[in-house]
Amino acid sequence: MSDNEPTVLILGAGTFGASTAYHLSRQYKDPSRITIIDRWNTNASLGQKQAAAIDTNRIIRTDYESHLYCNLANEAIHFWFWSIAVQGHFHKTGWVVLDKKDGGFGDAIRKTFCERGGDYTHDLPAEELDKYSVTKGIKSERYGKGYFNREAGWCDAERATQSFTKVALESGVKRVTGDVQELLLSADKSRLAGVKLRDGQVLRADKIVLAAGAWTSSLMSPIEDALKIQEQDCIERQITAVGRVSAYYTLNEQETQSMIDEEVPVIVIGGEVDIIPPSQPNRTLKINDLKTEIVNRVTTPSGHTITVPSRRNQNDVPERLKRESSQIMHNAMPEWTRSRQPDRWRICYDAVTPTEDWLMCQHPHKQLANLYLAVGGSFHSYKFLPVAGNYMCNVLLGKSNGQEKDTAWKWKSAEELQCRKGKEFGESPRNCDKKDLSEYEEVVASKL
Repeated sequence: MSDNEPTVLILGAGTFGASTAYHLSRQYKDPSRITIIDRWNTNASLGQKQAAAIDTNRIIRTDYESHLYCNLANEAIHFWFWSIAVQGHFHKTGWVVLDKKDGGFGDAIRKTFCERGGDYTHDLPAEELDKYSVTKGIKSERYGKGYFNREAGWCDAERATQSFTKVALESGVKRVTGDVQELLLSADKSRLAGVKLRDGQVLRADKIVLAAGAWTSSLMSPIEDALKIQEQDCIERQITAVGRVSAYYTLNEQETQSMIDEEVPVIVIGGEVDIIPPSQPNRTLKINDLKTEIVNRVTTPSGHTITVPSRRNQNDVPERLKRESSQIMHNAMPEWTRSRQPDRWRICYDAVTPTEDWLMCQHPHKQLANLYLAVGGSFHSYKFLPVAGNYMCNVLLGKSNGQEKDTAWKWKSAEELQCRKGKEFGESPRNCDKKDLSEYEEVVASKL
């Protein structure tokens, strides 16, 4: 009986939220018992939608040193090629990774590929990047070895996320537009009852999936205070809200076509920047600063410090921060950036875990046993949009995803959190400048 299916409320319609809604709708006899809350109306402009899963482009690739994520990425890439839910949004341009001077990312990737049964990459000396207009003049002596993977590329993340969500809604999933103001406890404080939106609307469900990305701590903090959860057991110990800076160049039709004719791939340069080429529909070249990471720390009413995205519009990047990122981009792309200025900037926030693994589990606190977490994209997880929700469904249903995944995605102990690792560009922890946003703003006081 579908009446026996628990009602599910999904907070967030990004990578994990949209994917969970999609896969759960395929398992439920009555998908109308699933509700997904999206902060933005589907007709809102791209500039209004400030979420990691909503952007002009996101990199799609299978290149991971970790066998776990390499396997998952290979599972996901079949959907990008063949699934009607996301088909047409993936651009198979290939990608080039130019390592740091003494870096081992490329070698580690190819070792993993070989151990899986086949390496379809090939060497690409740094000097060869000089043939692309966007990397002309690159100082090749500053970098190590490079490689090319023809199977990678990028996707239009805004349209792909919308398309994937649309399939879930057509199956019967309900969608509510609104901003979650607070999580609500039941009268006896034995469980979560639901959520209250800023417009006053209250939504209730048997199970609640928190897929709010970088906004997770801001939603959890009041409920943690209400339950007197110790600081070391708060969600902030599991994830940090981190921002990265992106620059966007709007190209004309001729410039765009020239890059298409050049067959410019996605290019990652020495842990400094990654470059995502344009297509004729979007005519946008995007450059991500990989060296600078921003945190916005706020003090809660209880005196705890948490990280949350700034209330400042993400497209309003402080001038000093733009100057510093511009220098990083210029060092990596001297010719292209010499006479051009970005048409717009953005700080994109994501929830980053110490190991860069997902946090996909039931909340461990007994009074939050009907709360499930699906966060921790760590700047490398959008590519898993087609498959991540399938594993979240197992968590919701109390099923194991296998020992390896269960261990990687569980709520971690203090000792486990000390073991910092990487996933995005190899197993080593990311090595970049993490700065407080207040350093770049005139007004430094920040309260929740």
